[in-house]
Amino acid sequence: MITIMTAIQSLRPNAGCVVRDNAEIEWLDAVQTEPTQSEIDAEVIRLQAEYDSQAYARSRALEYPPATDYLDGIVKGDTAQVDKYIADCQAVKDKYPKE
Repeated sequence: MITIMTAIQSLRPNAGCVVRDNAEIEWLDAVQTEPTQSEIDAEVIRLQAEYDSQAYARSRALEYPPATDYLDGIVKGDTAQVDKYIADCQAVKDKYPKE
């Protein structure tokens, strides 16, 4: 879940503020202006959508075989090992397709 603080940091990088209970904002930054609540709400929605759209990539990363299997096959000249690595990666891609 994207927090208000995450949205503020996206809108105003390095801004000085404190967020209590993911709701109450105390603005401490004398240089940057405080974003409006509607700006923050829109940014939370945008960031959450961006995060959600990458679920397939996070799932794939957990299941891909180690790259060292591929490199080991290359170094040894073992095409069967390289082909297995490629097939295993493709199986993960098929299991978690891009949307």
